[in-house]
Amino acid sequence: MVSMEDAATAFLATKRIAVTGVSSNPKGHGSNVVYQRLRQRGYEVFAVNPNSETVEGDRTYPDLKSIPGGVEAVVIGTKPETAEATMRESAELGIKNVWMHRSVGTGSVSSAATAYGRQQGITVIDGGCPLMFDPTADFGHKCMRFFFTLSGAVPKQVS
Repeated sequence: MVSMEDAATAFLATKRIAVTGVSSNPKGHGSNVVYQRLRQRGYEVFAVNPNSETVEGDRTYPDLKSIPGGVEAVVIGTKPETAEATMRESAELGIKNVWMHRSVGTGSVSSAATAYGRQQGITVIDGGCPLMFDPTADFGHKCMRFFFTLSGAVPKQVS
């Protein structure tokens, strides 16, 4: 087990990150906010959406294996029902850092995906948002981090 802070720091130290669930209709989609912020902070970020060719003016990819050169980390921002398939693809590709986005409700967190990823040696962050941690955080996300940690939506430790 590692602290959430250490896991977030390691995740955000990667530079090539895929974000699943980025929508061509960005209003109300947390994945789009994550995608935009990572891009603004200088990450090489890739949108994964099998139903769209472009998102936010950028090319999208139908799955992780289609991303040229691969990625070091994945933010899962889809429904929990699809998180396990993404986790399995991450394991097949040797990706060792996966973050399942969660703020209100279950978000993208799937217990089956979490268990599978950890069995495969992936560091799985099962809750919270990368934007709650530096260097991507803003004041609003830091406040959300505080309250969502109290509620359990942001884990205190991960493995």
